[in-house]
Amino acid sequence: MTESKRALITGITGQDGSYLSELLLEKGYEVHGIIRRTSTFNTDRIDHMYLDPHDPKAKLFLHYGDLTDGTTLRRILEEVKPIEIYNLGAQSHVRVSFDSPEYTVDAVGMGTLRLLEAIRDYQKRTGIQVRFYQAGSSEMFGKVQDVPQKETTPFYPRSPYACAKVYSHWQTLNYRESYGMFACNGILFNHESPRRGETFVTRKITRALARIVAGTQKKLYLGNLESKRDWGYAKDYVRAMWLMLQQDEPDDYVVATGETHSIKEFLDVAFNYANLNWQDYVAFDQRYLRPAEVDLLIGDPSKAKAKLGWEPSVDFEGLVKLMVNGDFLALGLPTPDGKDSSSNTDNAHIRLSVGSTVD
Repeated sequence: MTESKRALITGITGQDGSYLSELLLEKGYEVHGIIRRTSTFNTDRIDHMYLDPHDPKAKLFLHYGDLTDGTTLRRILEEVKPIEIYNLGAQSHVRVSFDSPEYTVDAVGMGTLRLLEAIRDYQKRTGIQVRFYQAGSSEMFGKVQDVPQKETTPFYPRSPYACAKVYSHWQTLNYRESYGMFACNGILFNHESPRRGETFVTRKITRALARIVAGTQKKLYLGNLESKRDWGYAKDYVRAMWLMLQQDEPDDYVVATGETHSIKEFLDVAFNYANLNWQDYVAFDQRYLRPAEVDLLIGDPSKAKAKLGWEPSVDFEGLVKLMVNGDFLALGLPTPDGKDSSSNTDNAHIRLSVGSTVD
């Protein structure tokens, strides 16, 4: 395996990390991922790709580490010797960032800085150029200044998570301009899939819908239903990440669909798909409101389309139905459309039991 095909991913066990791993493996990469050591394993999204490292066919390797531990990051970098690094690791739940602001900022903001410093030192010592992708967020725009939001729109973050992402964005740009690093910021708007975490509103809705149909849940409690987001398909968005690192020059890109939909609209599509009225099942709970709300996000992906040749492949309605199908299958229910989607790897993490992939 040549060095030009070796990649390192932080946050590999997350939604984006799992899809990116699949993409890179399909393209012939040797993929290395950083996972945190915990008392229980959380590798279910990537178990279907993983082979024992002693297997000569193994192309996916995992390493214990944490974005809050700079020494370990440096050691992993020296061991792996990657040419591409994708920094997807984060405490990424916006509401939780208000409850755990210090940890969020340390992992998201300082974690990026630790990684950039490790790369800078590695490049200086070896002379090998590393291409770096920083996962930005539409939450950085926060209180809307322009509609739609593009690469030149001013940031106005409205949460500890968003503030930390803004810090990471500017550090990435600063290292690019100060040290000539190939470092890109991807400002990704909301992207979802059947692999989305269960505490995020989209997956919370589709999972609750499946449980309601199965008779194991009666009510779904949500906060602000008027919030509008630009929702896309995560599998499309990781393709944009890879494309950014294949360009001749590093740059920053907004990745979005250019459409915005409210949480009410998401509920409409999901529950109508199952022939139910969401108003019969959804109740308000103020605990899910943020101290500072972000009311409207809609991205302008024209630069990504023009320079990267990137286009989304799944529309809003298709995305919602894809997620509903995933959660129905997880409970052994037939999908509302009656089609068999059980072989779709999107649903792998909810069909497989959680298993050990690192000893």
